[in-house]
Amino acid sequence: MTTNAPLSQTALLVELEPVVAANLDRHLAAAKEWFPHEYVPWSEGRTFDGVLDGQPWSPQDSTIPEVARTALVVNLLTEDNLPSYHHEIATTFGRDGAWGTWVHRWTAEEGRHGIAIRDYLTVSRAVDPVALERARMTHMENGYVNVHGDEVLHSLAYVSFQELATRIAHRNTGRATGDEVCERLLARVAADENLHMLFYRNLLAASFELAPSQAMRAVADVVADFQMPGNGIEGFARKSVAIALAGIYDLRQHRDEVLIPVLRQWDVFNVSGLDADGAAAQEQLGRHLDDLEQAASRFEEKRDARQARIDARQS
Repeated sequence: MTTNAPLSQTALLVELEPVVAANLDRHLAAAKEWFPHEYVPWSEGRTFDGVLDGQPWSPQDSTIPEVARTALVVNLLTEDNLPSYHHEIATTFGRDGAWGTWVHRWTAEEGRHGIAIRDYLTVSRAVDPVALERARMTHMENGYVNVHGDEVLHSLAYVSFQELATRIAHRNTGRATGDEVCERLLARVAADENLHMLFYRNLLAASFELAPSQAMRAVADVVADFQMPGNGIEGFARKSVAIALAGIYDLRQHRDEVLIPVLRQWDVFNVSGLDADGAAAQEQLGRHLDDLEQAASRFEEKRDARQARIDARQS
């Protein structure tokens, strides 16, 4: 069924459930079982100071570059907010049928990410564990709220982009650490995120067949105000600038490696039969991508000029 008459949230969930079931089967066939403990160098661990009277943490305990440590903390704190994410998607998609099975499976898979990254950071002494725990408490106390409420298509559009963005952030963070163990761990985490992206991307593709104008509006809205789920982390703006300057995740990657590939899969600029709002959303999407191109180019120019000044001072 294809319609330009707006479908209710309940109708969307019902119509998409067979697609959820089919993609759940595909996901379960493709997903590989893995164990967080296998990716942690336990033999490198030492007792910390505190109740067991070990050695206090020192910045000299790790050779990982400072910006990579920042990215690792941002990545982990983002994963830590899983209870809030579960609440949001369970509220939007429901806990019954194929939707509910997916919600719980996704949550279980995501839970491994925080476990593995925290164990690695603690054992390798890559970051201050006291500061990390305080940051976790602050971030989780703030929670996470889906800015699009319980809108099914907006939520699907957001996670389609967000899962790919997270995959890229994890992979690039691993490379930036210069640590083979960390890179292997984050590559494993990124592989999960990629499968999650494919699941959501396929659902949104089906949504374009079902309700093209509603799907186009959802995509345009999400692209226009996209924020990473770690946006609520204390000091996120400063941290994200450092991460962007290091080339771990920046506007260029967001536009060219996240938005463009997903939008191309949906063939958004060739979707026809749109109503007035759908056509307006399609045009807005094109303009926003042009604006992002200009913003990314400006950022790259400023970053290059900054690096040139640093190199000149050091020469």
